[in-house]
Amino acid sequence: MNSFAQIIATIKKYDRIIILRHQNPDPDALGSQAGLATAIRQAFPEKNVLIGGNNTEGLKWLSTVQEVTDEDYKGALVIVTDTANRPRIDDQRFDDGAYLIKIDHHPNDDAYGDQLFVNTDASSSSEIIADLIDSSSELTLTKEVAYYLYAGIVGDTGRFLYPATTEHTMRVGGKFIALGVDTAAINNKMNEITLQQAKLQGVLFDILQIDETGAAYAVIDLEMMKKLGINQEQANSVVSTPGRLKEVCSWMEAVQKDDGTFRMHLRSQGPIINELAKNHNGGGHPLASGATAKDLDEVKQMFEELKDLVAKYNQKGE
Repeated sequence: MNSFAQIIATIKKYDRIIILRHQNPDPDALGSQAGLATAIRQAFPEKNVLIGGNNTEGLKWLSTVQEVTDEDYKGALVIVTDTANRPRIDDQRFDDGAYLIKIDHHPNDDAYGDQLFVNTDASSSSEIIADLIDSSSELTLTKEVAYYLYAGIVGDTGRFLYPATTEHTMRVGGKFIALGVDTAAINNKMNEITLQQAKLQGVLFDILQIDETGAAYAVIDLEMMKKLGINQEQANSVVSTPGRLKEVCSWMEAVQKDDGTFRMHLRSQGPIINELAKNHNGGGHPLASGATAKDLDEVKQMFEELKDLVAKYNQKGE
């Protein structure tokens, strides 16, 4: 594990810096990426700082990417934020640079990079970037930087509802408010859904299968998305919805992709589910993970595994 001082020293050495994050980015991926990029640009205006990956339509209000060429990677420092493993990095040229840094808060199952800073106790990668900036005499937490980082922290803490929210998280958020960040506007934007997404939430309660253990799952297939007029990105927005039900302890949502496979979203309010995710080409946090199922049979198999996990959790009386 490297220190913040070592990472800052490396940043100072390179004239071109490319910052990446994971595929299908959420607010923390975008916030940590854009927040770090903005802080470096403000501190070192002579450096060429690029943010890469693919844009996410529903989060363009937060951040958009730039075109990064093969030539840009030559001799560049590459920093990857909020990405636990290499296959999920949203540009597989990440290793074409001169040096690679990983900054993340997920379990460090894939310790890639020439330098890495991983803090699994942090609420988000955006919180880590805020701490990195705070540790530096060169980088400054400005209102513009704080805008991105606040969105990232709010996204990964569920508006400070999830267990990952700590006293330190709240202190960091307080700094953003002191800088004048319009937190209400960000919260309202993140809470916004389309009429089609609202209809999907209603349908979700109808199709959700809830086991007596408190395990639950729902399948959102291509036919349903077409009928409701939503895409896969919009379908992902309802992943937290089952957690509002008193009867649900842990749950999975299977969103079908164009190739027929399913993107699996796993969430829990107690039982640890990231090992289950790892067994199905995924991983993540103990209470929030993602995986891939090749077909409905694998989706059902994962649900059986989830039921077993919840049942054992209940038996322990936790």
